[in-house]
Amino acid sequence: MNTERQELDAPTKLVGFFVGMAFLFLAALFVGDKIGPDAQATAAASHTGHDAHDETAAPAAVPAGLQATQDGYTLSLERSVVESGPDVPVAFTISGPGGAALTDYDVMHTEELHLIVVRRDLTDFQHVHPTRDASGTWSTTLDLTRSGPYRLFADFTPAGGENITLGAELTVPGDYRPEPLSTPNVTSRVDGYEVTLTGSVTAGSNSVVSLSIAQNGREVTDLEPYLGAYGHLVALRADDLAYLHVHPEDGPPGPTVDFTVDAPTAGTYALFLDFQHGGVVHTAEFTIEAREGQA
Repeated sequence: MNTERQELDAPTKLVGFFVGMAFLFLAALFVGDKIGPDAQATAAASHTGHDAHDETAAPAAVPAGLQATQDGYTLSLERSVVESGPDVPVAFTISGPGGAALTDYDVMHTEELHLIVVRRDLTDFQHVHPTRDASGTWSTTLDLTRSGPYRLFADFTPAGGENITLGAELTVPGDYRPEPLSTPNVTSRVDGYEVTLTGSVTAGSNSVVSLSIAQNGREVTDLEPYLGAYGHLVALRADDLAYLHVHPEDGPPGPTVDFTVDAPTAGTYALFLDFQHGGVVHTAEFTIEAREGQA
C-alpha cells in the first residue's frame, strides 16, 4: 500500500516542481519589466561594488577666469558697481583657504599680481599692476569712461603654490552699446606700428603663433623687455571670456615674437599683445578662430 502511494506521489511532486519554477520565471520577467534597464544596470553595478557611471573619468577642468573662487582662494571687489570716469579707483582682496587676505605671493613676470580688465564686448582692454598694502588690499585706478559690464581677471601665484586666475564682474551703469567683434582680424595697427599675426590655433593642443612688428614699414628689431619678455599676450574666449594662459617663447628682440597658445575649445578668441618700444607700452588687438582638433 505504501509502495503504491509513493509511486503515485512521485509524478505529482515532479509536476509541482516544474510549475513552481515556471511561476518564478514569469515573476522575474514581470519585476524586470517594471524595474527597467537603468535600474537593472544600477543594481548590477551595486552588486559589483561600482557605480553605473565611470568613476575613473576626471571632471572637465573649468577654464581660468570664470570663477571668483578656486582652490580655496577668492577674489572680492570692494565695490562691484562704480561710476564712469577716466581714473576710477578700484580695490579688492584675495583671500586664502583660511579666509584671511593673502599677503604672500610669488613674483610672476616681474609682478606679484597682474590685473586684466576688458569690457564684455572685448573692447577697452587694460593690463595694470595694482599696489598692495600691508593688510592685503590691492588698489589701482582704471579707465572706465564707457558704460557697460566689465570683467576683471586677477592673475597671481600664492607663495609656493600654483598659478591661479580669478574673475569678477564690475558694472559701470549707463547706456551700454556693445560693439561687434570682427573675425578674423590678424593685422593690428596701433600708434604707428603694424603688427601681423601668423599661425593657426588648434583646440586642445599647444599651438605656436608669431607676432611680427613693424614701424613705418620697417621691421622693429630692438624691442624692450616688458614683464620679463619681449611681449605679453592675453587670450580670451569670446563667448564667455574664459582666460587663457599664453606663454612667450625665447627669441631675439624682434621683429617677431612667438607664443604658445592652448585653446580649450574651438571658437572665436580675442588676443591682446603688449609690447614695449621706445620706452612706451603699446597694445595690439586681434581676433582669431581656433579650429577643431583631430579626433
